[in-house]
Amino acid sequence: MDSAALLDYCQRCRKDVRNRLAFVFKARAVAGQGTATETVKCFFCALLHRPMLKRSAIAGLVVGTILTLLNQGERLLLGDLDDAHLYQIPLTYCVPFLVATYGALVNGRR
Repeated sequence: MDSAALLDYCQRCRKDVRNRLAFVFKARAVAGQGTATETVKCFFCALLHRPMLKRSAIAGLVVGTILTLLNQGERLLLGDLDDAHLYQIPLTYCVPFLVATYGALVNGRR
């Protein structure tokens, strides 16, 4: 199978992605072994792409922590958190994670 035909199938589950929503991910080149390679994945396999999830998790942790400190910092320092604020903190981490994941998928859409 030639390299152009490989781009017609999800590399993880081998589904045909010619007429489906597909995403292209670039794998980093190993030092001294040439250029980066492209990986095509279907929508569901793209959601499980580990490097993307790792980058999104890091973005969620960094941005979520900053936002939590900005929005709830005083209450955290005073220990004055009530039930209404306890659900807001996890959501503050989820939003940047989802935004980073969405941005990565839109950027890699084929």
